[in-house]
Amino acid sequence: MTTPPPLEASPRVPALSATERTRVRRHSDRAATDRQALYDVLDAGRICHLGVIIDGSPRVLPTGYGRDGDTLYLHGSTGAVSLRADDEICVTVTHMDGLVLARSLFNHSINYRSAVVYGRPRHVTDPEEKLTGLRAVVENMTPGRWDVARHPTRKELAATAVLALPLDEASVKIRQAPPIDDEEDYALDVWAGVLPVQETLGEPVPDPRLRPGIRYSE
Repeated sequence: MTTPPPLEASPRVPALSATERTRVRRHSDRAATDRQALYDVLDAGRICHLGVIIDGSPRVLPTGYGRDGDTLYLHGSTGAVSLRADDEICVTVTHMDGLVLARSLFNHSINYRSAVVYGRPRHVTDPEEKLTGLRAVVENMTPGRWDVARHPTRKELAATAVLALPLDEASVKIRQAPPIDDEEDYALDVWAGVLPVQETLGEPVPDPRLRPGIRYSE
């Protein structure tokens, strides 16, 4: 199976699109207009939430993804109804970075980074691009595994659906700040601040059928 070329960053980073759907209305000061901020939020995540309309009913599903330049690749089984959508879809990625504890319950909040991408996906049929998309997904989920694990066979590729979603219409919203209380509440004897939230990987647990002498490498 041919290995796709290395992933390359976009040579230029334009500003994010400005459309009616991507305009941040509430807390507009938290909106990021730098496209690099979109890349950072997407690249830091592993699972997105894919929103589609199926038979007139909304459905939101967790989905693996990866980015290659200004294209977001989504993958799953060819049997998945959600990946057969020919209409527009919505993809979101959210990171919770901290619980913001204020002196009043009303002013409690969350520090976060979030991205929303709108668009009409393209079903990838070209074998080489399908490999490129799958590599983006694998390297986003488990960096380095594309070069050490067996690559998909033709049969496995035929059973795998890959969607390509352009990053033409997207918005980013970020909050990284301490609590904001009403002025009179600052005199209350109540602890206030931020409880950081971090995602960490635990110690690797080997497969019971792993042959002796094979070690995990990051």
